[in-house]
Amino acid sequence: MKISIRPARPEEASLLSRLALRSKAHWGYGAEFLASCREELTLQGEELAVRRTAVAERDGSIVGFTTLEGEPPQGVLGMMFVDPDAIGQGIGRLLFAHAVDTARARGFTRFTIDADPNAEPFYEAMGGVLAGRVPSGSIPGRTLARYRLEVPVRCPP
Repeated sequence: MKISIRPARPEEASLLSRLALRSKAHWGYGAEFLASCREELTLQGEELAVRRTAVAERDGSIVGFTTLEGEPPQGVLGMMFVDPDAIGQGIGRLLFAHAVDTARARGFTRFTIDADPNAEPFYEAMGGVLAGRVPSGSIPGRTLARYRLEVPVRCPP
């Protein structure tokens, strides 16, 4: 089964928002926690292009998505979620590689990632360097690890 990555379409915003909440719930967070995250994890159709939202699709179904936000030279990997049924199948790696390629093509030299604790090992494996901790956008008093990634420059062939 081939995975393709393409830009998100405005009409997919609610589907992506639900996927983000399902993915977050996969890690055992309770209903109150998820309710606190709902607003931050809700996408609107008109913002998908601005946030450079890309989806991973397999057999016509969306199995993950990512956003690359900001303006060069520094951006933010704002959201990255994989459907719980597809976690561990390499989709996150494909989405991350796509985000890095997009960043390079757009002139970014680095980007940051504010990581859920369950995602920290993934971002470390992808080359992220811990740069500190930042307040959660959803949960008062909670902090998240902030990773920094220098966008590698490809040498011409």
